[in-house]
Amino acid sequence: MAVFTSISEAELTAWLSDYSLGQLQKLQGIASGIENTNYFVTTSNGRFVLTIFEKLTADELPFYLNLMAHLARHGIPCPAPMANRHNSFLGEIKDKPACIVSRLSGASTITPGVRQCAAMGAMLGQMHLAGQSFAHNMPNARGVAWRAATAPLVRPFLDAEQAALLEHEVALHAQRNLTLLPRGVIHADLFRDNVLLEDDRVSGLIDFYFACTDALLYDVAITVNDWCMTPEGKLDEERTRNFLRAYRAVRPFQTNEIDAWPLMLRLGALRFWLSRLFDMYLPRAGEMIHAHDPRHFERVLKQHIANPQHMER
Repeated sequence: MAVFTSISEAELTAWLSDYSLGQLQKLQGIASGIENTNYFVTTSNGRFVLTIFEKLTADELPFYLNLMAHLARHGIPCPAPMANRHNSFLGEIKDKPACIVSRLSGASTITPGVRQCAAMGAMLGQMHLAGQSFAHNMPNARGVAWRAATAPLVRPFLDAEQAALLEHEVALHAQRNLTLLPRGVIHADLFRDNVLLEDDRVSGLIDFYFACTDALLYDVAITVNDWCMTPEGKLDEERTRNFLRAYRAVRPFQTNEIDAWPLMLRLGALRFWLSRLFDMYLPRAGEMIHAHDPRHFERVLKQHIANPQHMER
């Protein structure tokens, strides 16, 4: 784990006394994730995931927990938060906010096939429609202001060509008005490791803690940039085409979204190039970072610039 808060079975048993989830049978740490500490928890009543939040505060968390509860009620396979005896989704462990949610079946994939990409496209469309009735808003913490503030921090670690590319892209996207595109709740981080599959069916969407209110097309671009990308940083045409066709069968794209698609792919790549640069070169003190290679999304960005991808009309 990137940030690890150790908890014993005795400590968890005491914490679970505030819930009606049965007796603790097994506690197992999950060795992945860079934002939170996670454990698999098995009780006499079922299987759950305990999350101890290392960055997000108790004031920020209700948006995410209420969103997951809302989506789960609307048939989206996402973790359902468990309420304690005080009817709250949020608790506290070792002076840190924590929650426990249902554990979903399935496993993530590294190499999604065409049918899996289509299933993911359809599920993303369903999630976007379900989110339209969610009443709360959350500004995108990784939006234009974050890009403008973060780019100068990573600049000393780049060569001249990289710095010029970063400066150009940050300035380009700062000029765009995404509020004209259809908006709603987006996941903003639906990489392959945040999706569970059973064969060609999406059985779970997890890790909603970057979710926010933004252009729905931005969520599509972020997801396509991971699910449909080759190791060389190029979009696989067949996977991309099937993903987008399945999505638009659920939520048709507007004309301005089709026009915005090439630049939106670049924005999605820029966001993760920049965050990976920051995580690699400026990690928080005390963090054990499993930093992703920022060069991957640098390559993706360059490919999108050299070979703009257009959406079928």
